[in-house]
Parts: sequence; C-alpha cells; structure tokens
Amino acid sequence: MCGIVGLYCKSPELEPKLGEYLAAMLVQMSDRGPDSAGVAVYRDPAPDGLTKLTLYSADPAFDWAAVGGEVTGERARHAVVLVEGEADEAEASVRARFPELRAMSAGRVIEIYKEVGSPRDFVRAFRLGELRGTHGLGHTRMATESRVTTEGSHPFSTGHDLCLVHNGSLSNHNRLREELRREGLSFQTENDTEVAAAYLTWRLREGDALETALESCLDALDGFYTFLVGTADGFAVLRDPIACKPAVLAETDEWVAMASEYRAIAALPGAADARIWEPEPGVVYAWEKELVR
Repeated sequence: MCGIVGLYCKSPELEPKLGEYLAAMLVQMSDRGPDSAGVAVYRDPAPDGLTKLTLYSADPAFDWAAVGGEVTGERARHAVVLVEGEADEAEASVRARFPELRAMSAGRVIEIYKEVGSPRDFVRAFRLGELRGTHGLGHTRMATESRVTTEGSHPFSTGHDLCLVHNGSLSNHNRLREELRREGLSFQTENDTEVAAAYLTWRLREGDALETALESCLDALDGFYTFLVGTADGFAVLRDPIACKPAVLAETDEWVAMASEYRAIAALPGAADARIWEPEPGVVYAWEKELVR
C-alpha cells in the first residue's frame, strides 16, 4: 500500500521546522507502510569542491572517520560525510575502498535516511524533528515486490541530489533495468522504484528537463504509480494515467505539501486554509525555487 509525504518550504521562516513537520506527516502514514520508513532532506549545502555523501553501514560500530573527509552527522547507522571531488568520483572511491558500505545519496544538498521498522520508531531513532532544511520527502513502505531491508526501503537516489519515492508497482522494471545497465546505470537492489529513479537519472543526463523526463515515464513505465521526485531545487509529482493510487496536494503562502492522504497534510500549520486538490492523472506538478520565491 505504502504512504508518501512531501513538504516544500516557500518561506525561509519555516525551514527550521521542516524536520518536525515532516516527522508528523510521516507518522500519519504509519498504517500505510509499517515495514520501513525513510526520508530525503535537502539542507546545508556542501562547500564548493566537496560532495555530500550519506552512507549506511550494517555494522553499528563502523568507524566513520576511516572514510576520510569531514563527518558532519551520524544518525542510526547512517553518516553524512563531506569528501573532496565531484559526486561520481567521490562515491566510486568510497565504494571501492569500503564495499561493505551503501551510498544512500550523493550530491550537494541531499541527505537520505531509511531503515526497517515502524515509522514512529524511525522518527525517534533518526531524531528527525531536529532537522532543518528547505524541503523534504518521505515514504512508509508495505513491501510487495522485494524483501524488507534497509537498502530496499525508500527513498531511492540514482543521481546527484535526485531521489524518488513511489506508491504502486511497475510491471516492466526487469526489462528496463537491463536497458539502463547498457546505458551505464548501476543498481544496488531489486526494487522496482530504484529502476524508476534510474530512468529519470538517465533522461536528465540525456538533456531532458525534469518535467519532460517525468512525462516520458508515461510511455516508458508500465504499471501503476504515484511518484514524488525530489531535486536540489524542489519536488515534482506524477500519477500514472489510471491513477488508482491516492494522492493529495495542498498549498499555502508558506508551503507546498503532498501526501497519500489528507490526514498527513492536516498535521501542518495553516492546513485548514490551504488550497487542496487531487492531482490529475498523467499531469506533472512541479515546484522549484525560481517558481515559488
């Protein structure tokens, strides 16, 4: 079934509360996804010349200082490390030296945290309410197409500062995965959502704008889905043409929010006065900094 939440701060005054509000939204989606939970938060840009990596170790005693660079935060077997170089080179170097680690995300502003267990436990373990940021998205998972693991949880990131959460199921992900491997994309799990994220990464690499890349999903991806995509500048929403998976959008002067159910949006300040609507099937909705500030 799964649950999706997203929050974009149109007002800088809201940014210190991003984690608190995102946590409240995520908990409201607990019964839609009791197996695992995860968030992508956009915050604290890395200085020029450095890449921000969010890394995961199955060993809770792993010495993060061994990676090199500056460890800027540790949360429940995850660590954010600033390393020199471009994202591709930095991530490849860490994977080569520490094959036991998983790179959850790479880029300038993105941080991804995810873990098995209930969303309530996730919020507490990762101290989600402490995080400030410009925007974030989250997911609660009810596993249907792959095992319940940390790596198989959402969000999935296959591009710099790009991530995706998904409610639904893709029927052609195995064929598409092989096609994308021929284009140089790599995969860490068998999850169909990682394939969708990789497809978007490929289309963006080929020169598509985000909205164009999402529109191409309507022809390339078979199945049913609601996508919430995060980028360094904002987020975008797409439902397949049948749109059997629920989704709600809401907007005020202070924020834009998306959720699988309105009860998650109701946790936000000013929700009673928000403009609320159901996204149309096959239509891309996008909010980015230059559009809302």
